[in-house]
Amino acid sequence: MIYFEFTISLLLTNKINMIKVIMIFLVAVAGIYILFRGNKNQDSTNKTKKKTMELTKQDFLERVVNYEKNPNEWVFLGDKPALVDFYAGWCAPCKVLSPILDEIAEEYYGSIDVYKVNTETEEELAAVFHVRSIPTLLFIPKEGAPQIVNGALPKHQIMELVERVLLAR
Repeated sequence: MIYFEFTISLLLTNKINMIKVIMIFLVAVAGIYILFRGNKNQDSTNKTKKKTMELTKQDFLERVVNYEKNPNEWVFLGDKPALVDFYAGWCAPCKVLSPILDEIAEEYYGSIDVYKVNTETEEELAAVFHVRSIPTLLFIPKEGAPQIVNGALPKHQIMELVERVLLAR
């Protein structure tokens, strides 16, 4: 009888110790997960600052050009050159161009602004700039007239235009 009680007591003690070890292991794994997950979120937050920005008509009037206030004159409002992508959600070439523009926004972060205008929701903006096909890219230098290019250009051609038209290099 004493042997039986000792065996049960020993088994219970081992189970309690086993549970403690498992709990410590789970807490350690959770801590490591939170540590690495936190770093990943900080990295993705920094990257979103560099991506393209969707503009509404009101945003466009405040950030790019107020064509209502100055209908006969181009007065650029930005503090750095801009590239505006006129697109639609259903447009396959627009979907191909979107990640390329995100890359360009990252590569030229601080030198140019890269904006997007959805022609389905911002029909007036599309009409003002005579957008007849999409994608249409509007290159706006800090000084001088903007230039419009139609079609989904490859990245190297967009970069050449950014360098030549926007950054005058």
